[in-house]
Amino acid sequence: MNWQQAIKDYQNYLKIERGLSQNSISNYTMDLQKLAGYLEEHAIDNRPTGIGRDTIQQFIYDIAKTVNPRTQARIISGLKGFFNYLVFEDYRDDNPMDLIETPKIGRKLPDTLSEDEINQLIAAIDLSKPEGERNRAILETLYGCGLRVSELINLKLSDLYFDEDFIMVTGKGNKQRFVPISEINQKYINIYRKEIRVHLHIQKEHEDFVFLNRRGKQLTRAMIFTIVKRLAEAIGLKKSISPHTFRHSFATHLLENGADLRAIQQMLGHESITTTEVYMHVNRSHLANILKEFHPRKSEN
Repeated sequence: MNWQQAIKDYQNYLKIERGLSQNSISNYTMDLQKLAGYLEEHAIDNRPTGIGRDTIQQFIYDIAKTVNPRTQARIISGLKGFFNYLVFEDYRDDNPMDLIETPKIGRKLPDTLSEDEINQLIAAIDLSKPEGERNRAILETLYGCGLRVSELINLKLSDLYFDEDFIMVTGKGNKQRFVPISEINQKYINIYRKEIRVHLHIQKEHEDFVFLNRRGKQLTRAMIFTIVKRLAEAIGLKKSISPHTFRHSFATHLLENGADLRAIQQMLGHESITTTEVYMHVNRSHLANILKEFHPRKSEN
């Protein structure tokens, strides 16, 4: 088994058996290709089934000179998964990554926007252009429902259950969940649907996607990033933001206003409550104020 065949088989495994998204599969593939490229560059003839710990350790050591600890940790995690797959499929008897340590990295707190900053970004949208109504609906949905950008661009008309005030979202691993949607969010989506989208010449196989480009095709992730970046520049926002920032803001603002952490977990589609708990660290002063206000021993009296 050579590297090209091993990577191809692993991609099929991640897609069919694990149900991972194409973005996740691409990231895993890129890390494996880095290792394969390293072996070729250094004329090391090690196939996936025979490569040893020392060789991989040297690869990790060399790559650590060019990437930050967080990226290094991600690469190590990805390689562990790949070699676990080879063991699972009986291509190997051992995982050469077992004794390789992951660098310690601090928990990165998500960047968030204030409610005023979100209002400024939405107010900066040029509603005189047809795409203006679409972009307003996009930002309102990112913030109002806490969606990942991949979930937003794949949202379909058949996923909208406005009579029940819910939308159905397809998240990581093709797992579906129902997320509540506010009346104001529904209003802006309906304005876009009935006043703008209805006039588009929609391409075949794109008829069910909610958000479309001017050519009547599904929007790309890059386009959503561009929309957000241009609006941030328009209002002179100093923060470095992305579509994901609206998801972080959604969770943080819910928590600050007293929402239950497990309810937030369900809406975000996190498998583990530990992932959601990162928002507990975003605003410690707010949590301290809650303690002072609600704990029975809040004062000496």
